Amino acid sequence: MSASIYIRPLTMVPGPQAVEGKAIRLGGSMAYAREFAVIMRDEGGVTERWLVTPETFEDTLVNVPPHLLDDTQTQWANLAKVHAPITMGERTVRLDQPQVMGILNVTPDSFSDGGEFLDKPDAGRAHAAGMLEAGAAIIDIGGESTRPGAAATWEGEEIERVVPAIEYCAGMGAAISVDSRRAGVLEAGLQAGAHIANDVSAMRYDPRTIELVANQGCPVILMHAPGAGEDLHEGGEYANVVFDVFDFLKAVREKAIVSGIAEDRIILDPGIGFGKSVADNLALLNALPLFHALGSPLLLGVSRKRMIGALSNEAPAHERLGGSIALATKAMDAGVQILRVHDVAETVQARNVWRGMRDAGLTDFAELPPL
Repeated sequence: MSASIYIRPLTMVPGPQAVEGKAIRLGGSMAYAREFAVIMRDEGGVTERWLVTPETFEDTLVNVPPHLLDDTQTQWANLAKVHAPITMGERTVRLDQPQVMGILNVTPDSFSDGGEFLDKPDAGRAHAAGMLEAGAAIIDIGGESTRPGAAATWEGEEIERVVPAIEYCAGMGAAISVDSRRAGVLEAGLQAGAHIANDVSAMRYDPRTIELVANQGCPVILMHAPGAGEDLHEGGEYANVVFDVFDFLKAVREKAIVSGIAEDRIILDPGIGFGKSVADNLALLNALPLFHALGSPLLLGVSRKRMIGALSNEAPAHERLGGSIALATKAMDAGVQILRVHDVAETVQARNVWRGMRDAGLTDFAELPPL
């Protein structure tokens, strides 16, 4: 492994006026950071670490090895990059505040709601309509469980599950993502009215997916999972989970761009719960602001996940709403643009309250004299 650089936001502030304009708005979101760690890593681990602010960043560049200068400056620029809205047919999803993606599983064995909507179009239609009415910006439809130990699904069967759900959601005018790692399923879903390819393997499982997404020109969600084969959770061993996931997402993002996928069509997901321990997940959640340095909008899926049960007396999936909201709030504080959730109404309410506090925070210091 050659030396690499990372810029991790450390000190979050209510808004730029709190520090006389000397803060960075992360990824065009409503999260602002004042202090940052510029970290250099080599095979032996972290070799250098410099604490910087927007005023001192340029001065610190003299310490960075020449071969890492371009990447350092690119990451610094990416932290403040404002992302354009996602256009999906007649729908436009703005990324200047957190957006909620509602989950519709048409599977027999998903960990939280498996079987609830499979072969039950009336129930699925009602659930989707309820999520849209509650404020979901996107409906994410999946036909294969990706929980640990889940059996693989035949591509044809997965298509039979997701296409009817996509069609009735498209009939409602919904913005739709199709959650699959198989190119045939993604293609069928896009033809049926979906707008986004959500690939939990980051286009590594099926070699046809990159060409498909490039040709379609659709947005694509690239998620970190250690396994590239049938078991996405296989091989979850990390030297440093935060930096390793960052490097993975950086590499798959660059490969996508080289393969003809437009940079502004890529969304990144650190893959909480996929081949990661509770400690790994907590480390990633605490480091979420770092991932803005990759230069793409961020999506986070933590709703009802096992780590919530592990931290709350093994609460079952249907009793993890409080933990899901706590983690969604953590993500919003970090500037994550899209929250993938089961409990849409509750998350939208939490988002709206969070948004009200954030708006108020932007004016709290308006009448104060300079520091």
